[in-house]
Amino acid sequence: MIIVIKHIDIEGPETLGAFLLDKGFELKTVAMENNDPFPEDLDNIEAVICLGGPMNVYEEQKYPFLAVEDDFLRRILQRQIPFFGLCLGSQLLAKACGAKVVKSPAKEVGFSDVRLTAAGQEDPLFRGVPADLRVYQWHEDMAELPSGAVLLATSQACPHQAWRIGPNAYGLQFHIEITADSIHTWSDRYFPDARQRDTEKPVMLDEYQRIKPEFDLTAAVVYDNFLALIKSVNRV
Repeated sequence: MIIVIKHIDIEGPETLGAFLLDKGFELKTVAMENNDPFPEDLDNIEAVICLGGPMNVYEEQKYPFLAVEDDFLRRILQRQIPFFGLCLGSQLLAKACGAKVVKSPAKEVGFSDVRLTAAGQEDPLFRGVPADLRVYQWHEDMAELPSGAVLLATSQACPHQAWRIGPNAYGLQFHIEITADSIHTWSDRYFPDARQRDTEKPVMLDEYQRIKPEFDLTAAVVYDNFLALIKSVNRV
């Protein structure tokens, strides 16, 4: 069973979820905004997927479930259960490892380029993907690297774009799981005014359609690599 931690209704696992379901995995969604409980027994958990959301990791008074989630992630890390965190999910991983989450040098919304570090090009998660990646962003915070973490991808706008802590836990500040529906719904919900939405949403949708084959292929390679990690840890 794979746990999918969902923080808001409009941010789901998208292509990553479809990939895992196609491979025969059972996905159990824990919807934090509904205060769904985490499983007490970790023995049957093969991996954890932690998705994005509009909240910040330090807003525990506003979102009390963040403290509950932090406890669960610490348990996952102790057991070295494979972990894949996207955007907010990567920041929550950093928090669970004792690192701070701060404002990114630049707020990023839309498609941007990140580059794999030398370590990233050698890491099993990114095996077979190009060193320069076009990814999707929607964030204004950035995780500082926990002690012992390995930086895997970087950019000028946000130096900590992807990293690994221990053998099995990955944080990606960017998104590779999105679809056109993601861009539609996030734009409608997250842009503060209609003018910005009507200006920027079409540009992002146009670029998505142009790069979709390459974008989806890169995501599929990363998913395959994470699947190999799940299988090796769980001896599937």
